Amino acid sequence: MIVITAPTGNIGSHLLSRLLRSAPAEEGLRVVVRDPARLPDEVRERVEVITGSHGDPEVVDRAFADADAVFWLVPPDPSLPPEAAYSGFTRPAARALAAHGVGHVVGVSALGRRTPVADRAGLVTASLAMDDLIASTGVAHRALACPSFFENLLEEADSIRENGVFTDLVDADRKAPMVAVADIAAAAAALLLDRTWTGAGSVPVLGPRDLSPVDLARIMTEQLGRPVRYERQSYDDLYAALVGHGLDAAFVQGIVDMKRAKDDGLDAGVPRTDESSSPTTFEQWCVQVLKPAVLT
Repeated sequence: MIVITAPTGNIGSHLLSRLLRSAPAEEGLRVVVRDPARLPDEVRERVEVITGSHGDPEVVDRAFADADAVFWLVPPDPSLPPEAAYSGFTRPAARALAAHGVGHVVGVSALGRRTPVADRAGLVTASLAMDDLIASTGVAHRALACPSFFENLLEEADSIRENGVFTDLVDADRKAPMVAVADIAAAAAALLLDRTWTGAGSVPVLGPRDLSPVDLARIMTEQLGRPVRYERQSYDDLYAALVGHGLDAAFVQGIVDMKRAKDDGLDAGVPRTDESSSPTTFEQWCVQVLKPAVLT
């Protein structure tokens, strides 16, 4: 039995679709979801559904019973400080993992462990602490160590459409790994279906090559058929904008600290190898995902 948390999110929906296609017939699939109506009818017919939040002790107690493996993804809550949003949310699950003797957990986390900025990287620091909490239960654990997602640019779709501009806080020429969520889901599926691995560790998922904001602007211009340029936002402006939208001030500071750490090389601590590189190029993603969002 594989338990999938956040099955309607970006990564979870890709993962669930992949497991429904590739899991052996005898492998049960169980999902934890707040609103089962968000699952397509054909999916609800093929999985066991546990309704509720996977931050709820009673929900995870029911969900992890008889489970062999769990896919763990925390949807960060911007109304909470980072520690509460990550480890606080995860503590009931950690107790349930130990109580039910779950064998394997695959979690979505971040790059940066053992880099000089790991302890001052805001949300990433909180995510790495969450990984340690899960590993402390004794479960076999693999944290998918991810850089920024291509999908983050979907938040800029309106600005790209209307102004030909996207923003971030990093230097325009800083190259860093980026990845499509479909590639993260593929890595998760492979680990969940294998389960011969033991111990605790991380699995980097880096995308096919490092890209700078200048590279992103050039590729988007080519693929969208319209000029796109990058504007660097200030840390103070981002903080003020997010707090102005009602987000918790400590959570917003966690975002700012994460962005600053990325500009200081947070994502550069893992060497790129054939195993850590994933296949979806930014060009492919632009055509398949960004272009429909910008041009329709």
